[in-house]
Amino acid sequence: MKNQELAKTLVAPSKNSRLEKFGKSITFMCLALIVFIVAMILIFVAQKGLSTFFIDKINVFRFLFGTDWQPSVKGPDGQPLMGALPMILGSFIVTILSALIATPFAIGAAVFMTEVSPKYGRKILQPAVELLVGIPSVVYGFIGLQIVVPFVRSIFGGTGFGILSGVFVLFVMILPTVTFMTTDSLRAVPRHYREASMAMGATRWQTIWRVVLNAARPGIFTAVIFGMARAFGEALAIQMVVGNSAVIPSSLTTPAATLTSILTMGIGNTVMGTVQNNVLWSLALVLLMMSLAFNTLVKFITRERKRNYER
Repeated sequence: MKNQELAKTLVAPSKNSRLEKFGKSITFMCLALIVFIVAMILIFVAQKGLSTFFIDKINVFRFLFGTDWQPSVKGPDGQPLMGALPMILGSFIVTILSALIATPFAIGAAVFMTEVSPKYGRKILQPAVELLVGIPSVVYGFIGLQIVVPFVRSIFGGTGFGILSGVFVLFVMILPTVTFMTTDSLRAVPRHYREASMAMGATRWQTIWRVVLNAARPGIFTAVIFGMARAFGEALAIQMVVGNSAVIPSSLTTPAATLTSILTMGIGNTVMGTVQNNVLWSLALVLLMMSLAFNTLVKFITRERKRNYER
């Protein structure tokens, strides 16, 4: 009996070690597959996007800072008119304005759910915000087309299509993302921060304003950047309300265009390998670079947040 028990104890570790090696191999293969797919996407988009400049010989500065977008029309110098500045400006204006409007609402909702009324906030407000997350983009676009555009037309004049309508639609779309991430940041603030503030004589609102929000500031910035990344890459909803006019917007109520709206409208109407198709891939490359920039900024803020909590 003792020999059998000793044999079992010797065999068990070997089985566990084999299972552990098998599990490590599976996880490594999954991680390698993900890295491979991301690398292939980056290489493919970069290859297609850079062909505009290296094969078709389009000037990079003219592409980034030009204001005329007519890829099928050639200018006086014989090069197609491919100025992407109106779309780049449109994307940034819509993204920044929607983030500026959504941030106060998101912070207020998060403070209510975590500090003011956690019980009723979780029962009433949190399900409502979760419902907004699950609504498809096309539904937001239809609502914007039927409600937001006529509202902007009746209040501000014009056609109703433009930057302002896109801002209203994107505001509702990114609000749940910013709210949820802000809520997580506020809940991550240690409880003794609040207790120490109360012990020093601070009121409840002083504690929330001076201590809790200040401690959660890196997390709130991260939430805002994630919301901006969502707004910057949104295509279908913004295409339905922005007007899709590739000109530099003179006001918030005039039709404009974004990178995603021009991409979704033109990618199916061009032939692969032509100049008109390659320049759309260049717009996709600009979008990809902006996404990488947003992710890099998020990582930097997250690193600073960890350093602050370690102190």
